[in-house]
Amino acid sequence: MSISMFMMYVSFAGMFLLILAMGLIVWSRSKLRGWVQVVVSLLAYLCLICGGFIILYVVFSGPTR
Repeated sequence: MSISMFMMYVSFAGMFLLILAMGLIVWSRSKLRGWVQVVVSLLAYLCLICGGFIILYVVFSGPTR
């Protein structure tokens, strides 16, 4: 597998984490209450941070050959 294909799959993983974070935040704010809401929100923000770092890495790593 070339480095370009690998970076494409890594960026897909980052986008998936960002979409998952969006869904978890909406779900925790609208449907959940109590400590479950806190746990799901923390998981969502962790996914948001990880996905953001992955996308930043892909964007700033530059073009590949």
